[in-house]
Amino acid sequence: MGLIASSHLMLILEFAILIHIGVLLLLNFIPLNFSLVFVLSLILGVGITVLFGIDAACLILPMFNHHEFTHPYGPLAILVVVTSWSIIPVIEDQGSKTSNIKLLVMLITAGITLFGAIVHRDFLIMWAIGLIAGFLIISKNFKRERSYLNVRSILLLVIGLILVFALMEGLSQLLGMEIISPLARIDRMSNNQLSSVKLVIQNTNLFGHTANATYWGNSGIGNGDGYISLPLTFVTLFGLPLPLFYGILVTKKDVIDYFLPGIFGYGFDFGYIFLIVMVIWIIAVILIGVKVLNKYRQQRERGNKKYLGREALLTGSLSAFIAQTVLGLFIITRTINGSALVTYLFISAMVLANVVTTKR
Repeated sequence: MGLIASSHLMLILEFAILIHIGVLLLLNFIPLNFSLVFVLSLILGVGITVLFGIDAACLILPMFNHHEFTHPYGPLAILVVVTSWSIIPVIEDQGSKTSNIKLLVMLITAGITLFGAIVHRDFLIMWAIGLIAGFLIISKNFKRERSYLNVRSILLLVIGLILVFALMEGLSQLLGMEIISPLARIDRMSNNQLSSVKLVIQNTNLFGHTANATYWGNSGIGNGDGYISLPLTFVTLFGLPLPLFYGILVTKKDVIDYFLPGIFGYGFDFGYIFLIVMVIWIIAVILIGVKVLNKYRQQRERGNKKYLGREALLTGSLSAFIAQTVLGLFIITRTINGSALVTYLFISAMVLANVVTTKR
């Protein structure tokens, strides 16, 4: 009975432990050779592009409901796309032509940029951070005459983001769809953030928050009141008696989930102590990822091709983890909450799983 989660925080921690163990075992029992990672990254890249395209179409067409797939699958898009880009230098070093592969990866990158921006404006920020982080890692690990990340590529990326931003605003004005307007999103945030920040600062303590400061009033428990949680289905599946925002109540947690960065959201729902531990864990994941990448690079430079697939996959995973962390902690909590939290823990597990490798 002691293992049954009695709070949202305990459920998150138990799930995190299980997913890290599961991914560790999975990556060490599946032969992650270079070809398998290459094929999977391209297939998943095309699949996510199509998925985002369908979601974008559902947003524009009034007879369909859209699902905001960028929250749970946006970081995965970064993972697979950066993985694909990191594979190209390896193929070039082997003397093979990469023009067709580059074209396909460029089309996937452009498609995800456009469709993802339409689905949710915040995705563009995470997407840009992920690509920049990925190209920086690739440029460092593959010392080449022409780096992916140069003045020209950065300028093209900035111009592309501005054009997509302008296109979305233009479409929102033309079609009368405020939901895709970046300016409307900025206005909504600025109009609501101040009251949300006051709520957090005045009521957060070491282990949670003032019990009656939440939507639940006097029924609040002061820690894990449902503002930060795994998806609803995860809780209801096991019949756990935890406070949940569902149905029309979902909008009630926007005060934390949507209008504030994660440092405020996690600090408010779980307390300052947990926030400090969380930041330490994030730094540890990034440092471990960088250290293992250096190990893989050294092995590759010595002619050992055993870790080529792992190196590419870790490059994508680390880039996605950094991008999701920056957007979630410093811009919008929702990027590391709910279904996106599942993705976040999965990507963390993808990074840390490289600590252990089996001998074959």
